[in-house]
Amino acid sequence: MTDPYKQRMFKSDPYFAKVNVTADLVVVLTGQYENRNLKLIGQPSRAVSRYQVHELIVTDQHAKPGDIVNPIAYLGFVEFTNSGVLVAGDQLKVDGEVIGTIVGFDETHMPNHLNIVLHGQRICGKQRGLELGQQLKFVKPPT
Repeated sequence: MTDPYKQRMFKSDPYFAKVNVTADLVVVLTGQYENRNLKLIGQPSRAVSRYQVHELIVTDQHAKPGDIVNPIAYLGFVEFTNSGVLVAGDQLKVDGEVIGTIVGFDETHMPNHLNIVLHGQRICGKQRGLELGQQLKFVKPPT
């Protein structure tokens, strides 16, 4: 079977339209690392299902699928309230404010959970003032 991403078959964004993916914050994390060594998978998208729980990590390093990410801060864990597809470039909004953009996905802890890695200010969930139960929204940015 051929992976269209590895074969570089897509010449433009194939995600013409997609639903926003929402999630509730179920764990607020604290902590930062300079050398986390997250290995982003080569594929720029992952499907998520309602009720799945995954981790959010933020970096100030410019990265893309396939890269290694080192400087990180932990945001928290979320439970998805609807199913959908997350794509590198999607924005994460909290209370209407964009706090990061997905740069890729790390599968270190699979099948337990996926690390969703975002580019943004490297501030942990506690310092950012995130709260349990807070709703987060992943949106395709306007073109």
